[in-house]
Amino acid sequence: MTYGKIRQVATSLVLVIFFIFSPIFSQNAKAEEEEFVPGEYIMGHITDEYGWHITTINDHSISVPLPVILIDNGLTCFSSGKLHHGEKAYNGYALGFTEETSGSIVKLGGEYADYSGELEEGVVYPIDHVCKYDISITKNVCALLVSIILLCWIFLSVAKRYKDGPMKAPKGLQSLLEPLILFVRDDIAIPSIGEDKYQKFFPYLLTLFFFILVNNLMGLIPIFPGGANLTGNITVTAVLAIITFFITNISANKHYWKDIFNAPGVPWWLKIPIPLMPIVEFIGVFTKPFVLMIRLFANITAGHIIVLGFLGLIFIFGAMSPAIGYAVSPVSIFFYLFMGLLELLVAFIQAFVFTLLSAIYIGMAIEEPHHEEKNSEIVMQ
Repeated sequence: MTYGKIRQVATSLVLVIFFIFSPIFSQNAKAEEEEFVPGEYIMGHITDEYGWHITTINDHSISVPLPVILIDNGLTCFSSGKLHHGEKAYNGYALGFTEETSGSIVKLGGEYADYSGELEEGVVYPIDHVCKYDISITKNVCALLVSIILLCWIFLSVAKRYKDGPMKAPKGLQSLLEPLILFVRDDIAIPSIGEDKYQKFFPYLLTLFFFILVNNLMGLIPIFPGGANLTGNITVTAVLAIITFFITNISANKHYWKDIFNAPGVPWWLKIPIPLMPIVEFIGVFTKPFVLMIRLFANITAGHIIVLGFLGLIFIFGAMSPAIGYAVSPVSIFFYLFMGLLELLVAFIQAFVFTLLSAIYIGMAIEEPHHEEKNSEIVMQ
């Protein structure tokens, strides 16, 4: 059974159990002081947030507050700890508490325009507007900065070691990174782009590979500063895909665009009078980066959901009966570890696939027509 089939079976199993037992659990938990909601538990770990939650001990949440920066009638800055995970308001600002404003910061209206304090249950707080210009340092932004600092430190230290002793045998981080760098060069860049043209695009491909790999691995670390779902954020994967899109199309030669609007080997009736194939080929220019974006986002997010789902099963069955919870725990932990090992493999595979497809798209855009090369060889002879 392939990894893809295993993932599909595991995802289906987790979702089926959630749908079957969540209503039973919810009914039994109404009398409880606290209710474990599987959806909130999973989404709270894979979505972005204004603070970096670490753990909860005795109903006390331990988290790293991050700066909230808003452009709303001027520049407004304060700590995300002031909002206390959505339970408080600060100077009239609060986390969105309606379905439409969830995940955003809102400005309260009316008598609560400058309100600071607890948001009481049952009180209807008027919302003046949603803060559109939000440049806060969220959990994912903080994780991005951490990964950038880590990558800069790793590569600058390795580059210094090469500079100080170019003929010395690699050691430490240098011995770990050198095979990966050679792998990106020899198995991705050169075969896809060509030995005479790959050097122009090699720095980008190398950056792409290690950026995705490091953030995939950091997302698997359950403790701070790991645990952020950066490469499972569609905004991040979209930016990476857009960069590949611009590099591909800016570097494209006239042969590339000619093949798009007048594809060779295609019957004329697919081009005239309705330019069916040119339209399909032109749409393909935009679907290629879209596929890059969705592939990385979906695979990383699905992996996190499955892993968290198996852990969540312990609490679901435990709420129904402590004995069942203890019985299910070994099975859930076993599958958690099994999926964790698979996700470790996927971290490398997704970095490889994204970089490989980017290199292929670039190689297709700058490839010279083969018939012109053959004609030039005949002339030389």
